[in-house]
Amino acid sequence: MKPVIFGLSGPVLTPDEAAFFADVEPSGYILFGRNIVDRAQLRSLTDSLRALAGREDLAILIDQEGGPVARMKPPEWPAFPAGPAFDRLYDIAPMSAIQASRANGQALGMILAEVGVTVNCAPLLDVARPDTTAAITSRAFGRDPMRVAALGRAMLGGLAAAGIVGVVKHMPGHGRTPVDSHHALPTVTADEAALAIDIEPFRTLNQAPMGMTSHIVYEAWDADRPATLSPVVIEQVIRGTIGFDGLLMTDDIDMKALSGTAADKAAGAIAAGCDVVLDCWARMDEMVAIADRLEEIAPASRARLDRAMAGRAAAQGDFAELVAMRDALLALV
Repeated sequence: MKPVIFGLSGPVLTPDEAAFFADVEPSGYILFGRNIVDRAQLRSLTDSLRALAGREDLAILIDQEGGPVARMKPPEWPAFPAGPAFDRLYDIAPMSAIQASRANGQALGMILAEVGVTVNCAPLLDVARPDTTAAITSRAFGRDPMRVAALGRAMLGGLAAAGIVGVVKHMPGHGRTPVDSHHALPTVTADEAALAIDIEPFRTLNQAPMGMTSHIVYEAWDADRPATLSPVVIEQVIRGTIGFDGLLMTDDIDMKALSGTAADKAAGAIAAGCDVVLDCWARMDEMVAIADRLEEIAPASRARLDRAMAGRAAAQGDFAELVAMRDALLALV
């Protein structure tokens, strides 16, 4: 097994992809809008990936946070609210906001489980600030680390109740920059005392099964390398100070924040201490280059992956009741 999660080119597994993936055995797959038509098609696609891998516990990822980040869209699937809706409710009724976040996560997880998705790249635990990029503020649970942790924990628990593994992101925090790492490399100049606020939600939820890095330079920790490529940030901050021992994946390795070839960036991330690389774009030449460059997944990383996937429970709950409860609570605002 190679320590990489690959994307797919379309709504069905192509013969070339099937042959390549069977040979390489990636750690998992990630789905996007280009892979999704309707329930029957999506279930068939995820079933084909499990059959190819020969594993029922295959990690099949999606970004389905709600709000602006949702790959499964209306009218086939219902729209879900993003973090700010729960942040607003927390202002007037904290326990109701936590209850609503859990119900939302469980309902969201149920639509994923129905189509064979096993991992959701949520919740987002970035602590927002007045100058935070809109790419984060439109999704974040707020500006208070305790609130972010409480709402994030509720969503993570709701996903787990539906049999879905959650991924906390973007470690060690994407809230202290006005720059969107999809487009450029952000640099954070705050000192360690200030950064303690950013990492607090991740410390609180350090038992999460999976986490995702940020492509950001934190000068207080490593002025020369973004977190994804920094052994200092990964080993001393994420594994050390935060205490996270779940599966650590990169954010999309092809984002503009990182320079170099896909294979160079993938090898650099693994060398820095990430467990697996996330490569989303399904470009066959890049996937081949990454697979050729990477060694087999490290035993400790494979153990983290297996532990995360083995912890999944059978889906439970009534979808309509969960959505009705969430909506009634959000209507209090």
